[in-house]
Amino acid sequence: MKDVIEFLKQLASHNDREWFAAHKDQYLNAKHRFDSLVEELIGGVRAFDDSIGPLTVADCTWRIYRDTRFSADKRPYKDHFGCFFAPGGKKSPFSGYYFQLGLDAESGNASGLIAAGNYYTEPRALKILREDIEADCAKTLKAALHRAKGFSLDCAQMLKRAPKGFPADESYSEYLRYKNFCLVKSLSETYVTSADLCSRLLAEMETTKPFLRFLNRAIQYSIENEN
Repeated sequence: MKDVIEFLKQLASHNDREWFAAHKDQYLNAKHRFDSLVEELIGGVRAFDDSIGPLTVADCTWRIYRDTRFSADKRPYKDHFGCFFAPGGKKSPFSGYYFQLGLDAESGNASGLIAAGNYYTEPRALKILREDIEADCAKTLKAALHRAKGFSLDCAQMLKRAPKGFPADESYSEYLRYKNFCLVKSLSETYVTSADLCSRLLAEMETTKPFLRFLNRAIQYSIENEN
């Protein structure tokens, strides 16, 4: 990943169209390197979780070009590479496995992120998830969280109190307040530059499989009973 990181470091200092056009070959080389990793990860994830189905690299990755139309940040290019493995690919409503390679905002060193879940949960699926949590007092969810060692639940989107119709004073009530369910784990420069990066990522991702199974069961049910 050293070629990818070197490109991202240069892009961080020259995030403009003129520089990018002059260094298009460097970008294409970095993209090729990252895409090769993504292809390995697709096969590796399918080996322990075939629910993601057959996916291509294009199904799991995004363009580097930013949509700046409604953003105060007018930088034209993203400062990271990312990939997402879920049934149906990156545009599906299902939760999945995510990896991002970028730079630490403070030090400028290479860093990474592994996540499991999704950035948005449809209201119908969220209600079913809360019902599932209440039904077994969060035992299934807690077991899944225990399996995913080193990950933490992203608490950026939480209600101040339990939603209407759900208990506010039970031991599991905190989980009912989440508006979205996503596990996250930050990765150091040493980690993302390691020779065995792919196998390490796959081992981390596999520990989150029970968590995703819990989420996607509710999402699948909400889709099947949409009408």
